[in-house]
Amino acid sequence: MDYRPLDLTVISAKDLKDVNLVGKMDVYAVAWLSNDPRQKQKTNVSHDGGKNPSWNFTVRFNIDESAARNGGLIIQILLRCEKALGDKDVGEVAVPVKELLEKVDSKTAQFVSYQVRTPNGKSKGILNLSYKFGERIAAPSAPYQAPPVAHSASFEKSDVAAYPATAVPYMAPGAYPPGQAYPPPPMGYPPPPPGAYPPPPPGAYPPQPAGAYPPPPPGAYPPPPPQGAYPPPYGYPPPPQPYGYPPTAQPQQPQKKNKFGLGLGAGLLGGALGGLLIGDMISDAGQSSYDGGFDGGFDF
Repeated sequence: MDYRPLDLTVISAKDLKDVNLVGKMDVYAVAWLSNDPRQKQKTNVSHDGGKNPSWNFTVRFNIDESAARNGGLIIQILLRCEKALGDKDVGEVAVPVKELLEKVDSKTAQFVSYQVRTPNGKSKGILNLSYKFGERIAAPSAPYQAPPVAHSASFEKSDVAAYPATAVPYMAPGAYPPGQAYPPPPMGYPPPPPGAYPPPPPGAYPPQPAGAYPPPPPGAYPPPPPQGAYPPPYGYPPPPQPYGYPPTAQPQQPQKKNKFGLGLGAGLLGGALGGLLIGDMISDAGQSSYDGGFDGGFDF
């Protein structure tokens, strides 16, 4: 399969659709082959070119001539406007490579012009191109791979025979001497030889005298108080009695005598007696004054 290099120059465009509301458009072009859309080539940006941008930018493609003559290759050229908030499509041109091959001239470049179609399908503007094909290039052949080598049976037998097996002498049972057993491990430590440690001399440790610590005298420590001798603290219930023992009698608290009633009765009684005494004294004093005045004023 042969290839031909194609140099395509995107020259300029004229009377494009203005997609800017304010200011002139900054337009650039992106070109690729229809059978390989991943290999895209971008031109420079025509700043302030507006509806009539110019680039003079050349892109190169390797064309499969047989596929191109069958009408299977198309060059797609997309015109876009550069914008701060995201680029916007202006128009698109489709160039069949078959048409370019029919006008091929290896000596000079050919100039062509195509209608630009807007995104809604209407024709608006013209794109000017030039192109030139190079000489045919043969496709590189696949690298040679040697076929696998088949080994014959005779070769395998000779290969095996080249390394004879080593004979190993056979020994009948009992030819090897029995292995010697290991001695049993020592059990514990051996006893000391007689007389290694002499006995202690008599009287080295005197016996403990009897009665070194006499018992405590009777009554030295009072017996513990009986159960229930101490009343339970205020606010806590008495502890539960163990199973099998009679309940412990709680000590009776002596009732406090109300001295308020006795004092009140004594006060009332004393007040009554004092009132009687004071009344008698006042009555006696008034009677004495009355008798003295009456006797001094009248003589009978």
